[in-house]
Order: sequence, then C-alpha cells, then structure tokens
Amino acid sequence: MLRLALRNLFRNRVRTLMTLASIVFGVVGLILSGGFVQDVYFQLGEALIHSQSGHLQVSRAGFHAKGTRSPESYLIDDLEKPRRLLAQQAGVVDVMARISFSGLLSNGRTDWPIVGEGVEPDQEAALGSQLQITAGRQLSGNDPRGILLGDGVARALQLRPGDPVTLLLTTADGALNSMELTVIGSFQSFSSDFDARAVRIPLAAAQESLATQGANTLVLSLQRTEDTARVLAALKDQLDLGYYEVMGWTQLNELYEGAVALYERQFGVLQLIILVLVLLSVANSVNMSAFERVGEFGTMMALGNRGSTVFRLLVIENVFLGIGGSLLGVALGIALAFAISAIGIPMPPPPNANIGYTAYIRVVPEVVLMAFGVGVGATILASLLPAWRVGKIAVVDALRQNY
Repeated sequence: MLRLALRNLFRNRVRTLMTLASIVFGVVGLILSGGFVQDVYFQLGEALIHSQSGHLQVSRAGFHAKGTRSPESYLIDDLEKPRRLLAQQAGVVDVMARISFSGLLSNGRTDWPIVGEGVEPDQEAALGSQLQITAGRQLSGNDPRGILLGDGVARALQLRPGDPVTLLLTTADGALNSMELTVIGSFQSFSSDFDARAVRIPLAAAQESLATQGANTLVLSLQRTEDTARVLAALKDQLDLGYYEVMGWTQLNELYEGAVALYERQFGVLQLIILVLVLLSVANSVNMSAFERVGEFGTMMALGNRGSTVFRLLVIENVFLGIGGSLLGVALGIALAFAISAIGIPMPPPPNANIGYTAYIRVVPEVVLMAFGVGVGATILASLLPAWRVGKIAVVDALRQNY
C-alpha cells in the first residue's frame, strides 16, 4: 500500500505540486512569523535588562509594592552580607547596589520633578549596554558629583554635558537637602516615560545626600538570561523571605509581560489563519483527486478491497504529502530566516519608546517543530472527510464512473 500511495502521488504531478506548495507556504509562514515574534521577545527582554532592571533584584520585602513613595523606609542597612551571598551564586557576573530617591532638579530657572537612583557607576556602565547615550558619556567612578539625565529631563531643562544643576531631595530623617552636580550626559532607554523623569548619580553622593549608608536594592547581572529562573529559585531558598524579596526581570517589567501576552494572541490568530488556509487548500486538492478516481476505487472494491482500504490509501497518500511538504517548508523557512537575518529588518520605535531597532528571524526549535506539526496535521485532517466519503460509495455507483 505504501508503494501504491507513492505511485498515486506522481500520477498527477501538477496537482501534487500545487498541494505541496500550499503546505510549504503555510509552514514557511509559521516559521518566519514565529521567529520574528521570538526575536521581539528576546530583544525587548534584553533591552529592559540592560537598560533598567538587570536580571534579578533583591530588596526589602514590600519595597516594589509600597516603597516607591517612601524608599527610605525600605533600606538594606548591612549590604555586605547579602552581597557576598549573591556573588557566590553560579552564573552571577556582578552585584551592584542602588538607592532610590525622588526630588526636584533645578537649572537655576526651572524646577523639574525627577525620580532618581544612586548607582555604582562603573558596574552600571557594564550592565547598561543597551542604554543609548544621546549626549556626553556614561557616568563613571571618576565623577563623584556627576549626574546622568534621562533624555526627556535634559530636553525639559535644556541641559547639556558640563552644565551645573541643583538636586533638591528629602533625607531619610525628613530634612531637606541640596547638592550641586554637573551634567555628564543624557541617555535613552527603552521607555520614553522612564527617560522623562529618570536621573542617575553616584551611589556615594546619593547616600551622602540622603544621610544613610544603606541601599534599596541589590541588582544582579548574569552571564546568561536563561539562568534567571535557576538563580531566582536558589536565592529564594537561601534568603530570609520575611526580610528580603527577590524578583526576576519579567516581574520587574510589566511592559514585557503585556507585550508577550499581546504578541501571543496575535500569533495565535495567525496560526489559526494559516491552519485554515492549508486545510482548505489541501481539502480542495484531495477532493478533486479522490472524486476523479472514484471509478478506480470502485474497481478496487469489486476485486475484494474494503472501503476501509480505500480510506487508508487516501490517508497514507496525504501523510506522504504532509511530511514531504512540511520538510520542504522547514528547509525553506530556515534558509529564508538566515537570509533575512543576515540583512535585518529595520523597525520603528515600539509604543512608549524612542529608539528603533533591527529585527531578525530567530530559528527556534520549538517554533520549527510546531510549524512542521501544523503542516502534517492539517494535511492529514483535510484528507479525512474526502477519504471517508469515497470509502462509503457503493461499489455499483463507483464502477458506473468508469463509463
């Protein structure tokens, strides 16, 4: 029966090629669209990690839920003990402290409300590989009174590198304090809302202004983003979760989770559309082929073959078609993915962002297997009804088609 099924496929080569083309088109479409979506996930995640959040953050319990309004109430006073524990974890590249504050930034003429962070400059510069410097340079350890401004803050106050500014904030004890700083540069991250209010100054300067030696968060940079879940689980086992909370980058970035949910819905609809297209195309081809051959099937049944044999023969033919078309689609889809990625796809800035990027088509094994499965499954599914209907035709009626 296998030999007979293969011979039948080559009897009408034009129709077979048309059916294969439909399957190949569907599989290629799924591989390219799925690879594009996976690249969006990857690039968005890396941009958020390497411009804002890091891979993991350890802070006082409740800081992320309630600490934005009163960060002074959620300080980690003894930084060295948890820092040593975090640095010992496999896969951790660096651990850096941050302290959060809010206040007013003044250029001598205008005040602008800001949300700031005191950071360890050299370590943050290594982490912030996707922080785009739009003017000046990154903050460094040689800038004890330097300040790095979000691009929106720099434009609102009309500040350039080298300009003096005054930072007004409230200490942990509730007293007002001010500090004279020099603008080192301005940056753009992945979020224009963040850039409109964010500033960074050296951790020592922030601690001096806030009259504290503590920090709000310890930020971890990992060798591989894929290790985030493993390190997160290990830290939850080793830290006192009554005092500390540990959060991964996906929890810290609601934008990412919203974007993933949106793209998954869109990709699900695209999968359904391609599945329906392949089903209809293959079903049409199988219908034409099956009912053109009714007389042939009548002869088979007159010679003693059952209707179930005819059903199996048609299904096997379409199994070969589905496997062959899906394999061709996978090969072509991967080749096109590499070719398109070699060139890149220029993309405009996403919503709530200022920076465009170059998209690629990522070859993800799960997406390739899913596309192959959809191609084979849709082809077999499309053959079932025509094969069942042909198998149920009476022998006399089937033989009449020979005349």
